[in-house]
Amino acid sequence: MDQQKKKMQMPSAYTILFIITAVIAVLTWLIPAGKYKTSSAGQIIPGTYTTVASHAQGLWDVLMAPINGMLGNASTDGAIMISLFILIIGGFLGVVNATDSLNAGIASLLKRYAGKEKLLIPLLMVLFGLGGSSYGMSEEIIPLFALIIPVMMAVGYDAIVGISIALVGSQVGCLASTVNPFATGVASQTVGISVGDGMGLRLIMLVVLIAISIWFTMSYANKIKQDPTKSLLYSQRKADEAHFDTSALENFKGITKTQKSVNVLFFTSFIIMIVSLIPWDQLNTHWTLFDNLTKWLVGIPFLGKFLGTDMIPLGQWYFAEISMWFMLMAIIVAIFAKMSENKFINAFMNGAAEMMGVALVVAVARGVQVIMNDGMITGTVLHFGEQSLHGLPAGIFIVLTYIFYIPMSFLIPSTSGLAAATMGIMGPLGTFAHVDKSLVITAYQSASGIVNLISPTSAVVMGALTIGRTNIVVWFKYVWKLLLILFIATCVLLIIGTML
Repeated sequence: MDQQKKKMQMPSAYTILFIITAVIAVLTWLIPAGKYKTSSAGQIIPGTYTTVASHAQGLWDVLMAPINGMLGNASTDGAIMISLFILIIGGFLGVVNATDSLNAGIASLLKRYAGKEKLLIPLLMVLFGLGGSSYGMSEEIIPLFALIIPVMMAVGYDAIVGISIALVGSQVGCLASTVNPFATGVASQTVGISVGDGMGLRLIMLVVLIAISIWFTMSYANKIKQDPTKSLLYSQRKADEAHFDTSALENFKGITKTQKSVNVLFFTSFIIMIVSLIPWDQLNTHWTLFDNLTKWLVGIPFLGKFLGTDMIPLGQWYFAEISMWFMLMAIIVAIFAKMSENKFINAFMNGAAEMMGVALVVAVARGVQVIMNDGMITGTVLHFGEQSLHGLPAGIFIVLTYIFYIPMSFLIPSTSGLAAATMGIMGPLGTFAHVDKSLVITAYQSASGIVNLISPTSAVVMGALTIGRTNIVVWFKYVWKLLLILFIATCVLLIIGTML
């Protein structure tokens, strides 16, 4: 019998999280139990740690952990709210993708700027950055490499420039996530704060880091345009020119009015979501426009009751409200696209199905927190952190948090799973170092985003490199300087965040 050699593969996020859950259960037998007093708002009160009777977790508890992680129990809030939101936004994206509007929009830009391809670099990278920052744009960009790379090749650039435009643009957007539901959303729900908390710094990070990425990409593009031998892919230039062609773009017939309308609705959906999550009246007591507007609408005879007297003003929405919003917008998109009821349901369900793994990994990851809380060791771990962090400056703490999450992002490649598994500890630890929970979230998603640029287990990284006929070693030669610059810039911005 022939024996086939099995390649070493990284375990899935589910396997890693189950192993971590089991290890934590063992630790409940070894680590003394303890707890903190909490305020009326549920915040831990430093200096109030006391030991309690041990409550070691067994096999039953380990098996029940992901169930309780989804549904919640007396000690831990369930992940069902965020999991439902992930499924609904997946359905929304499925309906939008069924119209092919986003791809058509990118293709339209490529054709419109024919002869001005240099301008496409900043324009497309900003668009991809906004996509990554708002809804976690990732795998859906893979088909676009087949459009972008030939255009860049045709004007004297190479495949790396095309890869960098979409890959770096989208993943730096994820690094500087503003309302990305799969990173910012999960982490915020885990520590019980609004997604809008900390958005100001994240917007600054998005502008600064995207600007750095555009400068880096354009510098490389200009260098190889002036001297093609400087290209990291120069040795295969002729083979690439024969391989890539612009037939796909040449056959593009243009974006339809319907697709334009869908794109407007798509971006409007996320703009409204961002506006709805920012606590305007907390930023300024005079910013009560949405409160007053809602009161006025509810007070109108008949119309108020028709709209619903329980309507919540923008600025006070949370996951239940934005879940409703994306469900509504999916229906509106389907109406504008003249979808049949059957096509709409299929598109929505297929989109939701693609997110099922993400929704479930959040529950499995939350199971880690369930075991720690039920085993009464969360307080003990936090107490150790409180003692360790005593006297540690906030700036050093946030940089260490950022560094901590870089290897953790390799270990648990799922951003949602990583947030759900660790934020229950890391968020409260920030309290002892006088660092806001929202800034801890920013550090976590920054680390996850930077890892997503080079991770060999990332579908978007390997998909892009495969289409671009570029191996990961060459890609690392190109991107390592950018990674270093982004790392330093992020550390500086995080330290500034501790001063705000």
